[in-house]
Amino acid sequence: MGSLLSTSPVVAQDAEDTRPSSDFKRLGGETVENEPVLDLSLPEPEVKPETPEQREARREQERQALITRTLEDARSAMRAGRIDQPQEISAWTYFSEVLRLDPGNVTALDGLAAVQRAMVNRAVGYARELDFETADRLLDDAAFVRAEQGPVVDARKEIAAFRSGYAAELEVEAVTAMDAGRFDQAERALIGLVALGGADAQVNQLRRRLEESKVYGGLEPGQVIRDHFVDSRVWTPESVIIEAGSFMMGSTVSEDGRRDHEGPQHRVTFSRGFAIGRSEVTVAQFRAFVDGAAYRTDAEKLGHSMIYDPNSGRLVQRDRADWEHDYEGRRASEDLPVVHVSFNDAQAYVKWLSRGTGKPYRLPTEAEFEYALRAGRIGPYWWGDGPPSEVVENLTGERDVSRNRRKWETFFEDYGDRHWGPAPVASFKANPFGLFDAGGNVAEWVMDCWHDSYIRAPDDGSAWINPGCKTRVVRGAYWASAPQQARSAYRLQAQPTLRDGRVGFRIARDL
Repeated sequence: MGSLLSTSPVVAQDAEDTRPSSDFKRLGGETVENEPVLDLSLPEPEVKPETPEQREARREQERQALITRTLEDARSAMRAGRIDQPQEISAWTYFSEVLRLDPGNVTALDGLAAVQRAMVNRAVGYARELDFETADRLLDDAAFVRAEQGPVVDARKEIAAFRSGYAAELEVEAVTAMDAGRFDQAERALIGLVALGGADAQVNQLRRRLEESKVYGGLEPGQVIRDHFVDSRVWTPESVIIEAGSFMMGSTVSEDGRRDHEGPQHRVTFSRGFAIGRSEVTVAQFRAFVDGAAYRTDAEKLGHSMIYDPNSGRLVQRDRADWEHDYEGRRASEDLPVVHVSFNDAQAYVKWLSRGTGKPYRLPTEAEFEYALRAGRIGPYWWGDGPPSEVVENLTGERDVSRNRRKWETFFEDYGDRHWGPAPVASFKANPFGLFDAGGNVAEWVMDCWHDSYIRAPDDGSAWINPGCKTRVVRGAYWASAPQQARSAYRLQAQPTLRDGRVGFRIARDL
C-alpha cells in the first residue's frame, strides 16, 4: 500500500467495478484504493462527579440570581404601579416570592411594607371619594400583605372617622333640607347615608322625619310657631300646626239652621298639614304692617266704614272709621282683633308677611278654616251640639248685657261671656286644635271665591278660586251672631271691599 503522498498514477474505476465505495477515498482529486479511515475525533474528557459542596454552591448561586431578578421585577412593578394587580406580575407577588426564597430578605420585607402602605393610601383615597366599598376591600387585602397590621389599623380608624364625619354632614344636610322644604335634596342625603352603610337606625329615624316633614314641614301638630322678618324686628302672629287628616265639610240636610249653600256635604282630605293663626290678627299687629309698608286700607281710601250703633242696635256708616277703631268707632285697644279691614287689606297683610319672612303666608282656605274650627268634631259646634256648658267663645249669650242695658234677641240659653262686641284675642278657651276665637269674636275673611254650593268643590282642602271672582267668603261667628250663625258650617258671601266692625281675619301658612 502506497503512502498518502504517493505520486502513482490514478487508475479510473471501472464502470462494472462493484467494490464498495468505502474501499477508497478521494483526496485532493485523487483516488486512493484501500486507504484506511482515520479517526480524527477528540476523546471525551473525563468528567468527575460533582461533590455535595459544589452542588450546594451552584444551587445557591442560582437562588441568588433568581432573587436578584425577582427583586428587579418587583421594583419595576412598583414603578409601573402594579402594586397588587395584576396579581401574577404585581410587586406584592414578586416580593412574596423573594421571601419564599429568602425569608429574611430585608429588601423584600421593606418592599412588602411599601406595598402595604401603597394599598392603605389607595384605600384612604377611595374613601375620601366616597367609594367605601373599594376602600374596605383594599384594606382587607392590605391586611394579608404582612404580619404587621399597624398601617391597616390606623387607616381603618382614619376612614371610620371620615365616614362618621361625612355621615354627620349628610344628616345635617338632610335635616336642613327638610326644614327648608327641599325634600328632594333631603332624599338625596338619605340615599348617601344608605350608601355609607352602618347607619340603619339613623336612616330610619330620618326617613320618618322626612315623611313627617313632607306633611308638617318638620314641625309637629299642635306646635306653635312664628317667624321673624329677615331685615327687621317684626315677628309674625303666632300660628298653630294643624295635623293632616280628613273631615266632612258642610252640614247635613237635617242640621238645624242649615242653608242650601252649605251643601252638599263632602269629604275633604288634607295630605299635608298647615299652619293657621292661633287667633285673629290684632290692631297692634296690623299697625306694624301699616307703618312698615306705608299701607292705606280701603276704609281710609274710601273714607268710611260700618260701625255698631249702640242706640239702634244696628250697623251704620261712620266717616273716617278705619282699622284703628273698634266696632263702635272708638279708638281700639291694641289687643283687640283688627276690624274695618276688607278682603283686599287682609290679602295685602299676608303678602307683606311673606315678603318679610320669605315664608308662604296667606289667608286660610275655606276648607282649612272649617277643618281647624271643627277640630275633629262632627256636630253643629266645635264644643258640642247645643249651648256651651262653659265659657268657650265670645258669643251671643242670654246673660250678656250691653252698656245701655240691651240684650240679645236670639242667644245661647244660660250663657254669658261678659262681652258685648269683640273681646281681646285669646280671651277664651282654645278649641282642641289650639285655635282661639275661631267660632266667635269676629268673623273672618278666607281665600276662596263664593260659590252657591259645594258641587265640584275641591276635595284636597285647596282654595276654590275663579279668575276675576267678585265675591269672597267670610267664615266663623262674630260677637253678634245668632246661635244658628255660629255653627261650624255657616258661611257668608261679601264684596272684597266690605269693611265693618264685625269682620277681621287670621293668617295661614304652608309648611
